[in-house]
Amino acid sequence: MKIFCVGRNYVAHAQELGNEVPDEPVIFMKPKSALLQAHTPFYYPEFTNELHYECELVLRINKNGKYIQERFASKYYDAVTVGIDFTARDIQTELKEKGLPWEKAKAWDNSAAIGKWIPFTNVKSKKDINFSLKKNGEIVQQGNSGLMINNFDKVVAYISNYFSINIGDLIFTGTPAGVGEVVVGDELEGFLENESMFQLEVK
Repeated sequence: MKIFCVGRNYVAHAQELGNEVPDEPVIFMKPKSALLQAHTPFYYPEFTNELHYECELVLRINKNGKYIQERFASKYYDAVTVGIDFTARDIQTELKEKGLPWEKAKAWDNSAAIGKWIPFTNVKSKKDINFSLKKNGEIVQQGNSGLMINNFDKVVAYISNYFSINIGDLIFTGTPAGVGEVVVGDELEGFLENESMFQLEVK
């Protein structure tokens, strides 16, 4: 199982971090060990002093493929959820300044949290999915799939040009504006439309 992530897929988020809006999808990966297992506590990692949440829509791959054409890409994923790409922002900033890879800031154990899966057969429109994140009961992030620079099909097709996608792989499709810091004791809850998808406490 592989975890693909798309960076800077919302204009406002790219701008809030002072990044250029990319001409093509920005792809990075997390290992299998990054996935926070259900009913497993989330602990604030010891190596960072600035842990950020990044709420995203996550796709579940249900078919093996390579060099997929965009018009056929929808056949390769079957469900969506809301997840968090946890980021050690202080470490990421240091790495970016040195021109180094981001893995230490993004790909550590349990850095990818996901909620329950919703089949796309239950989704009214892939181009109009609302999602949000609450921190301690207050909304801190809101997004809509229609605002993505690269939509689901383009992302899947693009990734498949470089990597085989396999059943069970996950794709974090990018975070909207509003990322921010969490501290020990914070409670996070992700929503797809008005349905709660996950809850976790930072320990």
